[in-house]
Amino acid sequence: MGTLFAVLHVVTAAFIIGPMAILPMTAMRGARSRNGAQVLALARATSAFTLLSLIVFAFGFALLGVSDPKDHFTFASGWIIGSIVLYLLAVAVNLAVTVPAMKRVAGDVTAWPGFDGTISAGRPVGYGAIAGGSGIASLLLVAVVVLMVWKP
Repeated sequence: MGTLFAVLHVVTAAFIIGPMAILPMTAMRGARSRNGAQVLALARATSAFTLLSLIVFAFGFALLGVSDPKDHFTFASGWIIGSIVLYLLAVAVNLAVTVPAMKRVAGDVTAWPGFDGTISAGRPVGYGAIAGGSGIASLLLVAVVVLMVWKP
């Protein structure tokens, strides 16, 4: 049973958390090209993948629940607590910063087709929030992967 949960945890992480981290970067390209519809669609997809990532979280808990006691993996292990905290921060950053910034940029670009809404170098207002939020979320997710592999 542990092998099944391990496979489900890793596969869902790759196919759900991967897009959760990458889609905002695609939205930044859409924002630079003033494609509001694309940015809005990517904001919705990012929100959906972020919420779906809770499945990965659940499989991780299931895996922990069926782990071999000789491995000493418990909910009190520091690397597990750290992984949980970092993951939840990544979800919060995506839902509270990145997705709203994407929606704001999509609305601004769509509402003012004749006005480019740029602040500098062809980037719409809010572009930095998308870049910063998705960058922070991605770094947090990388830290989770490091903890999962290293298990200090």
